[in-house]
Formats: sequence, C-alpha cells, structure tokens
Amino acid sequence: MTQARRYLLTGASSGIGAALARELASRGYDLALAARREESLQQLAAQLTADFGHKAVVLPLDVTDYAACQDTIGLAHNALGGLDGIVANAGIGLSGKAGSGRFERYRQTVETNLLGAIACLDAATELFREQGHGHLVAIASVAGKRGLPGTAGYSASKAGLISYMEALALELHRSPLDTTLLLPGYIDTPINQNGGPRPFLIGVERGARLIADHIDARTRSAYVPGWPWALIGRLLPLLPTSLMARL
Repeated sequence: MTQARRYLLTGASSGIGAALARELASRGYDLALAARREESLQQLAAQLTADFGHKAVVLPLDVTDYAACQDTIGLAHNALGGLDGIVANAGIGLSGKAGSGRFERYRQTVETNLLGAIACLDAATELFREQGHGHLVAIASVAGKRGLPGTAGYSASKAGLISYMEALALELHRSPLDTTLLLPGYIDTPINQNGGPRPFLIGVERGARLIADHIDARTRSAYVPGWPWALIGRLLPLLPTSLMARL
C-alpha cells in the first residue's frame, strides 16, 4: 500500500523549513505550512502548488502559543483530509554568554525550540495514537550533544529536544507510530550566519535533501550530513573541558 504523505511542517517560512517544504513537495507530499510570517507562507504555498501540483495550505502559528499548537494539529488534519506526519522544525538561535544580562534571549530560545516543539509533537502524538498511524519528526542539532561557549540557551533547548524524542521513541516502541530525530550540523541559514565559524558547512538545499531522505526512510535517528557529524557528535561529550572552553 502506498504510504500517505500529508505532513505539517513548522518553521516553514524561511531557512531549512522553506527549503524542506520545496523538497518534500517535489517528492509528492501534501503540506500544511506553519510559521509566524503568514505573507511568506502564502508566497511559498503558491509557489509549491504551481511548481508541483500538490496541496499546500497555510496555517499561521507561533509555537510559543501552546494552545494554538494543539489547534493547529486539528486544522492541518482537516485542511489536508488527514495527517500522516509532523516535522517540528521551528526554531530560533538567540545567543549570548551566561551572566551577560541576556536571560530573556535564553527564555525565548527554550520556549520556541523546546517547549514549542514539544507542544506540537505532543498534540500530534495524541492524534496519531487515536488514528493508529503517524510519523513524528524533530529537527534538533549537533549542538544538543554538548553545550558550547556562547550558546548555552540554544544548546540546552536542543539537548532537551533530543532527550524528549529519545523518550518518545521508547514510549512508542512496538506501536504503529514512527519517530525520527535529526541532528544537523552547520547548514547555511540565517540562524547561524552571524555566529562565528561554521565548520563543515553545507548549503540549505543539500541539507533539505538529506533531511527529506531520512523522512522518506523514517530513519530513527541521524546526523545531517552523516559525515563528519556522526563522528563529531559521538566525540563531543568525551573531549576535555580545557579544549572545549577555547572554542
């Protein structure tokens, strides 16, 4: 039986989200596009429909409105005639060193990247349990494997998302629901363009293709790209503090 491909994608208005929307639409996915910037979403949806002929609907959403996340799952299900998956991609990267008076930046980052993702994923899990199928995808980061100087809030948010998805995978073991945890390295998007060195940088189109490959395959967990980040991600927790502090 052909696997249905009706997905909700958060953070779809720019960066990885917009590139991933184009890549998924090119592969036959019907999409509900969610983000705060409705005008950008409308332009993207019109482009996807014109280029690929598949359904693309717009659902304005601020993922820090946690009740709205619950509502958006239902709206996506109704708009697409069913919902087969969600990609929790919305995220921000506000940086700042600890003790520099930037707690507000940390708060916004954690509320968006962690709590907003959990709110969407939890609501989708409830729906998918009821209907007996579904695919839960979270875009975390290599930065969640170990905190780095100047990125404490961002690293904490992604570490929390990694732990959440690991727990979710265990809860759903032997169920008909699938989980996919993706940990990108540096992908060229506005979120990291002013943040210093970006080792092993890849373009956003390539990043979107690799992410879409894992979504297609329903991979349980993967680094993006696999080389060299699969090795680096495993080494990060083992490297000495004296070395990491100089980064």
